[in-house]
Amino acid sequence: MIVCICHGINDKAIRNAVSDGAVSLSDIACATGAGTCCGKCHDCVREIVDEQLSMLMPIAA
Repeated sequence: MIVCICHGINDKAIRNAVSDGAVSLSDIACATGAGTCCGKCHDCVREIVDEQLSMLMPIAA
């Protein structure tokens, strides 16, 4: 699904950036360009980053 319409960035690109070490909106912007124009995608980008990080990080018991 396209997340950043301004730059045509999809959720897969954001997930890949997180897998490559991105952990913040700023990291995603540097890696993909998402969120660097109008900013309407910021909330969706943050949700995807948080979701991907939770999948990559083991839950502490």
